[in-house]
Amino acid sequence: MKIQERTGTGAGRSAAPAGPTAGERLPTPPRERKPALAALAVLLILVGALGATMLVLQAGDRIEVVKITEEIPAGQAVNDSNTTSVMVAEDPGINYVKWSQLDALKKLKAVTTIPGGVVAVGEMFGEEAKVPEGKALVGLSLKEGQYPAGLKSGATVAAYRVGGTSRSGSGDDADGGSAGSSGSSGGDSVIVDKAVVDYVQDAKGDDLVSSTNLPVTLLVDDAQAAALTQAATNGEVALVLVPGN
Repeated sequence: MKIQERTGTGAGRSAAPAGPTAGERLPTPPRERKPALAALAVLLILVGALGATMLVLQAGDRIEVVKITEEIPAGQAVNDSNTTSVMVAEDPGINYVKWSQLDALKKLKAVTTIPGGVVAVGEMFGEEAKVPEGKALVGLSLKEGQYPAGLKSGATVAAYRVGGTSRSGSGDDADGGSAGSSGSSGGDSVIVDKAVVDYVQDAKGDDLVSSTNLPVTLLVDDAQAAALTQAATNGEVALVLVPGN
């Protein structure tokens, strides 16, 4: 009897847990937000962009060097108005002139004409200018009227002999009037039919404070240098712009 009662009592129990009743939903776990991961992702993106930028900027060590802003004729020096500073990638194979060396560079001269817009390198400068093979540099000191207005370095000119041989006097009065006769000079008065102005002093320069003459340097053929120098010594040269400018 006792055995049957225990069996009967156990038979009424279920081994499986009671399931939910009809209409009830199983509980769902709450969604877990991860703001730290989102912030980390944004940070990684920013770091990657910054790293790429730094790689571009640091492709080479940057140095501050001298850049020529205006043409410098052969034999002339740099100054504060024809130079500026610029950053470039350092290259051991290029002899850049550093911006900190500008004062020392002012004591040197351009060995050849240096165009504006280029970065200065040491090979461009020396103690004196280099004259091309078969050429000569001739200096002139011209009075007003013996040169065209606005004459600049690089211009192509013709040099005429004026006054002197066609006049009895060669003093200052004759020199002053010689410029006016250049327009009526014949073909035989041409000393140089085509010369390049290598240098012309700025009319506002300090060198002209005590003089009214304009210093001009012409690049001519060797064969024309002697005649041009002789005429320049006597103040018998006038310049005229010709085609080719």
